[in-house]
Amino acid sequence: MLRLTRIITLLILMLVSGLAAADIINLNTADASNLAKTMDGIGLTKAQAIVAYRDQHGKFSSLEQLLQVKGIGQKTLDRNRDKIGLEAGSSPN
Repeated sequence: MLRLTRIITLLILMLVSGLAAADIINLNTADASNLAKTMDGIGLTKAQAIVAYRDQHGKFSSLEQLLQVKGIGQKTLDRNRDKIGLEAGSSPN
């Protein structure tokens, strides 16, 4: 019985971690609409600022570079670290 419980627990953890990974958005390719939908505390105006920054300065090389976008602070970055990445299919950096 204990072994079955452990197997079920492991399967649940694998399922939950898989679902979390599916929600990661690529800062270097996402449009403003998808950024606004995915990121906490980011509306369409700030999402457009992220895209404008990326268009002007090139691809983001680190998540911390998001702090250079006007209106994005450390708290917003920290709140979204598990939702953003820099490459398709990557884990958050």
